[in-house]
Amino acid sequence: MKYNGSFYMCGNDGPVFKADNPLGPYTSIGDWKNTPDVNGGWNGAFDVDIFIDDDNKPYLYYPGRGVSGIYVVPLDSNDLSRFAGPVKHLFGFNSDHIWERYGEMNEYTDVAWVEGPWMQKHKGVYYLQYSASGTQWKTYAEGYYTAKLPMGPFTYASNNPLLRKPEGLVTGPSHGCVVEGPDGQLWQFYTIVLSNPPGGRRIGMDRVIFDKDGHMKVTVTDSPQWAPGVIKDPSKGNSGSIPVTINKVNAMNALSRVSSQQPGRDAAYAVDNSSGTWWESAPTDSLPSLTIELSPATRFDVVQLFTIDGARLMFNGGRRGFGRPSAATTATAATATAAPAQPSTFTYQYRIEVSMDGKTYVTALDQTKNTVSRNTIFEEIPPVKCRFVRLTLTNWPRTTPLGILEFTVFGKPAGYLPAAQPIPVAQ
Repeated sequence: MKYNGSFYMCGNDGPVFKADNPLGPYTSIGDWKNTPDVNGGWNGAFDVDIFIDDDNKPYLYYPGRGVSGIYVVPLDSNDLSRFAGPVKHLFGFNSDHIWERYGEMNEYTDVAWVEGPWMQKHKGVYYLQYSASGTQWKTYAEGYYTAKLPMGPFTYASNNPLLRKPEGLVTGPSHGCVVEGPDGQLWQFYTIVLSNPPGGRRIGMDRVIFDKDGHMKVTVTDSPQWAPGVIKDPSKGNSGSIPVTINKVNAMNALSRVSSQQPGRDAAYAVDNSSGTWWESAPTDSLPSLTIELSPATRFDVVQLFTIDGARLMFNGGRRGFGRPSAATTATAATATAAPAQPSTFTYQYRIEVSMDGKTYVTALDQTKNTVSRNTIFEEIPPVKCRFVRLTLTNWPRTTPLGILEFTVFGKPAGYLPAAQPIPVAQ
């Protein structure tokens, strides 16, 4: 953060660093852990948030341990590594707030980990965000208190939790911060807690709005959102595009096809809207492909068509155990390097094609020469109407067997074709 012309950076259990330039070099100016505690509650600096009020006075917000809750202390404006007054305890874990409790079902009535404070001031009101129940749970969520002064007293918000989503691909949204975008709108950044491995991390972002009663609101999404400046009123919602591929591999009468799959790593896992499962192709498959019929209709149903306009890919990446291969696939991993027709790459390269009849395909998105290294990918697709979508991997890193956690195509309904077989009319 910037204060009085200098830039400050701090992390967990470490000193405060100062620089004249945001890119550094940074120099340690002190350690909060060595700051005399004049009012109790200090257990070392972690998840810290330095907040500068409109009167240029600095404050430090930080959590205690476990159920302790959130604290605040004014800082010395001449030395941000020193306290300028007593520490004040603002609030602790409240078991009546069920979402704060530990566990995937919030079943631990007396256990929680309250952390991640972030202060945001809006129209004279202080909004203090905090996180619970713990970053290992998909029930990880975020709430907030409000006050008229930076050191309180604070009141629990009636629309809590602010962020919570325990199911789907985006789960455990919490431990975030608020950033003003280029259009002047506020954006909430937050941690996403993955299913595989438990507590694995990604980053999400959504817009922040304030209603007429002053309530802070964030709708956690996992579909395409309007970029800054695209529409005048971002509170009107998302782009209208929705996932159209979820669970459409093994649906009734689906004409979906896959080039190969490993036992227990079925292609259906690539479209099940979960980060805990993944599709893994055979080690000898040099061009793994998955074809999905967007309209898995029975012969009595109309054939639904869609206009697709975006795609998301999540790969195992082989980092922090994320997408770890099973014992069976580990044994064959060595042979995987010989299968591709071109040298290994540090990037994922692929092609997305579309078809109306499942026979003739045209390319909708060509990333076969991609040079950007990402494990989570979102790409826009020029809108195209189709019934079938085919993903083909042309190259990928060889550090682990190829694992596709999720392949999501986004789009909108775009009419239909007659049913394959008319429904008999009773005589």
